[in-house]
Amino acid sequence: MKRNLARYYPYFLILPTLIYYIVFWAVPAFSGIKLAFTGPNGFTLQYFRDVFSDPYFYQAIWVTFIFLAVSVTAEFLLALAVALLINTNFRGSSLFLFIALIPMVLPEISYGAMWATGYTYHGWINSILVHMGVMSAQHPMMWLAFGKTARWIGLLVLAEAWRGLPSVMIILLAGLQGISKEYGEAARLFGANRFQTLHKITLPLLKPSIQTALILRAIGAVQIFVIVTVIFGYRNLPTLVEETVYYFTQLHQRELGAAYALVIAAIIVTLTVIYLWLSGSFREGREENVG
Repeated sequence: MKRNLARYYPYFLILPTLIYYIVFWAVPAFSGIKLAFTGPNGFTLQYFRDVFSDPYFYQAIWVTFIFLAVSVTAEFLLALAVALLINTNFRGSSLFLFIALIPMVLPEISYGAMWATGYTYHGWINSILVHMGVMSAQHPMMWLAFGKTARWIGLLVLAEAWRGLPSVMIILLAGLQGISKEYGEAARLFGANRFQTLHKITLPLLKPSIQTALILRAIGAVQIFVIVTVIFGYRNLPTLVEETVYYFTQLHQRELGAAYALVIAAIIVTLTVIYLWLSGSFREGREENVG
């Protein structure tokens, strides 16, 4: 009897997690799908037609994808540099790691408010630049001048990079610490310099961590909403998730908001599949199965 119960023990352990996902993920997801495809007279695709006919949708697509490309690239390069630095275990590296992780604990709305005040006419960014002598106190920078979409995307990347960098860095650092130092020592014996060791040994061995970090940050970039709204306000710099929330909360059009949410989910899945295909993960998986 005890032996039979022991067979089901692993299933009892995952049962709470399974219930959680069913109640808080599967049921809401099913409700959202039903809402997006159900009109007054039953099944309909009208809400999706409304989404694709909305001029803000295409602007949100453009802003989101430009932000995705620039922010993820910047965060990855900065996070890789910081992770490589911390991995050298220099004196004070633990304190440096602690400081680098601080942005992760800040609530998004507080973080957005901090940067929103920084971008104002008399904000802390202009104050720092004035004290450094870079800018005149009589002519401070108007960071949030209207009609400057490219500048606003740059300001958003600057604000988000500091918050997103720790999550990428900690994944890469964990991967670096899992790489045996013997590889680097062997490379140096064969005359490889630091760049060659990084390019030919470290980065290939770090590929699983890089994939995880890039996918998570890409998803986070597509889902950006709170910081954009706090800094720029609704629809001044539209993003996909912001449009979804706008239809739900401001226009009270739940069906259209649900359609927006499904479009975002489809974009995230598509981007993930494309990245895994381009990186060769599917091919490697098939080779392992054959082996």
